[in-house]
Amino acid sequence: MICKTTKETLQKIFPPKPEPEQHVQSALPDDPPEPKRLDGVIDCDYSACGYHLDVQVSEATLIDAITIIDQSEFFIESITGVDWIKENELEVVYDFCRYDFDLCRVVVRIRIPRDNPKVPTITDIYTGANWHERETHDFFGIDFVGHPHLIPLLLPEDADFHPLLKDFKA
Repeated sequence: MICKTTKETLQKIFPPKPEPEQHVQSALPDDPPEPKRLDGVIDCDYSACGYHLDVQVSEATLIDAITIIDQSEFFIESITGVDWIKENELEVVYDFCRYDFDLCRVVVRIRIPRDNPKVPTITDIYTGANWHERETHDFFGIDFVGHPHLIPLLLPEDADFHPLLKDFKA
C-alpha cells in the first residue's frame, strides 16, 4: 500500500509519459550502455533488484522527490555514487526504506556531468544525509551544494583525489 501511494505521489512531479516497462538492472560490467533513461518512476521486482520503486530525477525535481519521500515517512539508508565514465556522467544514488507495516524500498537516482559534479544537498530534509554526502564527496568528488560542512570524512584533509572514480590511478 505505501509503495503504491508513494509512487502515485512521486508521479505528480513528472510530466505524463507512456506506461513504463518492468526494470531489472543487469550486474554484468561488460553490458553495453543502456539508452538514456527519462525521468520518472519505475516499478521494480524486489526479489531481482532489492527495491520496489526506481526514481530517476533531474536537478530541478530532486528536492521535490526527496521531500515527498520524507513526508511519506521513509528513512534514508545510504547515498553513494556511480561513475559512468563512458557516458561522461556521475550518478548519485539515494536509498530509502520504510518497513513499519508494509516493506517499501525506494531508490532515487540523479545523473550529473562528470566535469561539473554538483547536486543540491538534502541535509535540510534528512539531517542524517550529512555523513553520506561527505563520504560520497570524498570518494567521487561530487559537490553537494549547500551542505553545511562538506569536508573530508574518511580521506586525509589534503586529499586531492577521489579513489572511486574509474580513471583514478593509485
